[in-house]
Amino acid sequence: MYNNKISGLRIARNLTCSLAVAISAYTIPVVATAQTSASSAGKMEMGANASGDASMKMRKSMDDMHEKMGQMKMTGDVDHDFVMMMRSHHQAAIDMAQVEVDTGKDAAMISAAKKIIAAQKKEIAQFDAWMKKHPMK
Repeated sequence: MYNNKISGLRIARNLTCSLAVAISAYTIPVVATAQTSASSAGKMEMGANASGDASMKMRKSMDDMHEKMGQMKMTGDVDHDFVMMMRSHHQAAIDMAQVEVDTGKDAAMISAAKKIIAAQKKEIAQFDAWMKKHPMK
């Protein structure tokens, strides 16, 4: 049972690390682009601040998720532990995707974010329904 807990934590950690890399791959070029042109520094600075604020919101979502997941007490029931951790993980994905919808500029990324929100909400509803049918004893 202990190995299952460790494996579940490793999977959750790997998923969140992958998410962090994806976010970094998106946010770093945005900030770097905002710093490249000295001639339009005023306009670029406004864009960098807006992008920076959005990036900080995404980072906060991920940090909040890590904190919440780190404080979760494992029940010893892998199904319940999985549902609790994945629910938190999915909510963070929704929060980050919402930042993209609200502040993103690329139509393809905004569309992808909307699909993520819909899919993750559906899965959270499935987790909630499962928990109602399988309460902890």
